Amino acid sequence: MELAPIEAPLRGEWMVLNSPGTKVPSHGTDYLAQTYAFDLLQVDWTQKSVKFHRKSTIDHILGQVHLNDCYAYGKPIYAPISGQVVESLDGHSERDPVQPFHDITVAFKNALFFDPYKHNIQDITGNFVIIQGEGMFKGVWAFLGHMKTDSVKVRNGDLIKSGDLIGNVGHSGNSTAPHLHFQLMDNPDATQAKGIPCCFREYELYHDNHWITVKNGIPKNKDRIRL
Repeated sequence: MELAPIEAPLRGEWMVLNSPGTKVPSHGTDYLAQTYAFDLLQVDWTQKSVKFHRKSTIDHILGQVHLNDCYAYGKPIYAPISGQVVESLDGHSERDPVQPFHDITVAFKNALFFDPYKHNIQDITGNFVIIQGEGMFKGVWAFLGHMKTDSVKVRNGDLIKSGDLIGNVGHSGNSTAPHLHFQLMDNPDATQAKGIPCCFREYELYHDNHWITVKNGIPKNKDRIRL
């Protein structure tokens, strides 16, 4: 299958947390069209123990890491494809502070008991944007989730170009740390859709102590990439 090259939805350095470049389905399930989904997290690469926040590990365990202590929190998110916004939902609250046991408990609860016909989809997705693609992306929908509360910049019906600012990275929904969840789908309804594979048009990969340019590539789990 020829992979569709998308523009990077973020800028700067990121760690790939979950990627179809390592395994498919990347999140361990095809549910909600997550087969080829990516999770991107920002960390401090200078530390021996890679962390997504400025505090100590003990602070994290004790629930003393707040959203503003997290490197990725609030970073801008850009449209990876051009098209029309078909759904944008904001206003879902975020959990502050970030606390591993609480966040993991929420994730397990949603995995076991979430029913899209009874519960709020934002309990899983958080604040999100869905873009219906145009041109080579006709019949493709891009989903970007877990956005910061009150950060979504686009509304249903908006026509946007790849690279347009659409929101900011947050910790809403089924999230254990502020990060971006991104995927392509063949239907705007994630409960009915199937995932579609894609690659990044261009990024840099840190390998053997230097950066190499990668075109039309798929980064792997734990890769250090620059977008």
